[in-house]
Amino acid sequence: MKGFTAMVSTKIGFIGLGLIGGSIAKAIRRYYPDYEILAFDKNRETLALAVQEGIIHTSCSSIDENFRGCSYIFLCAPVSCNTAYLPQLKGLIDKDCILTDVGSVKTSIHEEAAALGLEENFIGGHPMAGSEKSGFANSKAHLIENAYYILTPSTRVSEEKISAYRDFVTSLKALPIVLDYREHDNITGTISHLPHIIASTLVNFVHDTDSRDGLMKALAAGGFKDITRIASSSPVMWQQICLKNGKNISRILGEYINALSRARELVDSGSEEALYTMFESSKDYRDSMPNSSAGPIKKQFALYCDIIDEAGGIATIATILASNNINIKNIGIIHNREFEEGVLRIEFYDGESSSKATELLQKYHYIVYEV
Repeated sequence: MKGFTAMVSTKIGFIGLGLIGGSIAKAIRRYYPDYEILAFDKNRETLALAVQEGIIHTSCSSIDENFRGCSYIFLCAPVSCNTAYLPQLKGLIDKDCILTDVGSVKTSIHEEAAALGLEENFIGGHPMAGSEKSGFANSKAHLIENAYYILTPSTRVSEEKISAYRDFVTSLKALPIVLDYREHDNITGTISHLPHIIASTLVNFVHDTDSRDGLMKALAAGGFKDITRIASSSPVMWQQICLKNGKNISRILGEYINALSRARELVDSGSEEALYTMFESSKDYRDSMPNSSAGPIKKQFALYCDIIDEAGGIATIATILASNNINIKNIGIIHNREFEEGVLRIEFYDGESSSKATELLQKYHYIVYEV
């Protein structure tokens, strides 16, 4: 029609549409229903499902001309793959495009972006959210809500782009924090990568030193299993993280080994005061940490409850919760209660359910201990 100017929709591209990519795409679709979203993923079933659910408009069989004109392109494939995709994007993005990723290691992709002359476009991203389940089918629009979302701008990217990306992340209900990419890798190496290695080596240590009848394994339920929960994370993902952030992790491990050596010296010395100070300082610092699920290690939402050993005891509690529309993720008797209060452990999918269950069970005069 003569004189009519069509409105150009904002276009968002995704390379990889798994749990994180799918969740970001769903959040964008929720808050920006008019945006055009396209995606490439090696799994054709994933793309078909995303189209069927109305999350994306265009499914791409390769990284092709469809990606021209994108305001944002999210690299949401595994860490090692994201870096490899950069050369394919170099000729497709214009000067206004913000190119970003969602990986938990930043140095390698920043170095590659610099080598390819993409620093004016690249802002690293790391939403500190996740799930025990993977894939687009398990992605949720609210996954990144109230989760820290770290932005690591390249040295040559404009303040205008940084501000625009920060505002965009905020509009998706996440909590943006801007960091230098080297600082990011040091922080995540300490509070995320190191704990995963500690958990894995501790579990392997118990396995390797257990008796033939597996007594350690039998007695490990409860506290030990809780503190080593993250050892059940994806071996492939953590293999890649260790390979990509190896230099930082090695340095941090060395510092931690020194800390363990100092702890051993305190035990050997038999100093009551020094041992007390070590445990007191760790307790005080941990207690001062915010009680929030926004962080690199996903929080568990659970409570412990005292029940009498009688027929139907667990079923009664399950019925009370179910009748009030509270979904239980896991429930079971704790046989090793050396470090926990309560006989029954109940785990939930979110903090709201856990809080509601606590109030409800207390109303029925159960003694409840929150984690």
